[in-house]
Amino acid sequence: MTQQGLNAYRRTEVQSRTPLELVVMLYDGALRFVTSAREAMARKDIRARRDATSRLLAILSQLQSTLDIQQGGEVASSLDALYDYMTERITTAAVTHDPAPLDEVRRLLEMLREAWQSIAQGPTGDAAVAAGAGPSSASPVERAR
Repeated sequence: MTQQGLNAYRRTEVQSRTPLELVVMLYDGALRFVTSAREAMARKDIRARRDATSRLLAILSQLQSTLDIQQGGEVASSLDALYDYMTERITTAAVTHDPAPLDEVRRLLEMLREAWQSIAQGPTGDAAVAAGAGPSSASPVERAR
């Protein structure tokens, strides 16, 4: 498949998803990049670690920017604080070359992904979006690329 065809496929995939499915896709990407960063760190591949870390931080930033703190209340505020914490841990891992913070971030991302997947599959999915804890449109995934 050509790069142009692959890009068209990705756009179609994103456009056909619900907002909650897009959140799950962002978590999937974050998990992919935290794994890549950890593997690159083990190989002492600074460029690959930097690239994976940069993409991971961009996804967390995107997730955080879609929160509606006013509407989402305590849930959105807690997610906001957790995204800040994960960003700090990723930065610590990059500065110290210690993979332990990345392992911690991975565990947090896995728990959050599982929770969002459950919400996306359940009948209350629209309530989470309405409460401001999730994205309101497909644009966050597009901007994360």
